[in-house]
Amino acid sequence: QVQVVESGGGLVQAGGSLRLSCTASGLIANDYAMAWFRQAPGKKRERVATIDSDGTTSYRDSVKGRFTISQDNAKNTLYLQMNSLKPEDTAIYYCAADRTKWKVWLGDADYWGQGTQVTVSS
Repeated sequence: QVQVVESGGGLVQAGGSLRLSCTASGLIANDYAMAWFRQAPGKKRERVATIDSDGTTSYRDSVKGRFTISQDNAKNTLYLQMNSLKPEDTAIYYCAADRTKWKVWLGDADYWGQGTQVTVSS
């Protein structure tokens, strides 16, 4: 049984940093495309960053240069290092995983975590 569990959210002041973690069990992370999504109150879920099974990464424009997605295959864990946080980064952040890259990109991944709240105060 596959489980995906996020952690690391919290409250931080603008300009601060947080590192989110996503631990996957029941799958080999190296075989999967994985991604971070977020959803703010009253807004649609949006893709934040992705990492393909070959290690290729991508970011939405608003987080480029501030966020870094990475993966520790030995620990089956995905990370999102978030620096220079802004109030508009406030959202619930979700981890997603799927063997098929396009399903992750489209937000239709088979496996999702329960989310972790990130709140950035001004």
